[in-house]
Amino acid sequence: MFKRIADRHRRLVQDLVMNLQALAIVLEQRGYLASCYTCGNQMNSASFMVSLADNHLIRFLISDYGITWTEMRDDRELMKLEGAEAIDQLQDLANLVKYQIKPSVAHPSVRSRA
Repeated sequence: MFKRIADRHRRLVQDLVMNLQALAIVLEQRGYLASCYTCGNQMNSASFMVSLADNHLIRFLISDYGITWTEMRDDRELMKLEGAEAIDQLQDLANLVKYQIKPSVAHPSVRSRA
């Protein structure tokens, strides 16, 4: 049973890494500064970053150890989410691409969480 769960988790991480790579490419094509780095070719971890506006940075980290979304403005951490909440926030970022919002538009945050 646990082996099966571990295998599912690895596939989930690989799927997220592939989607992060694609999102970084599309965001760059739309004029955002974005990157997605992975270690090796096993796709078991990634570091994704995007700049939504001046001094407004999103960092999404994924590995076998966890999933983290960090939003920063002016080098200060505004929000840090983990797990499913981090993935939900990533969906909101993907919606920026889906609805073709331009990077010149001021984004107070992808989704407001006070």
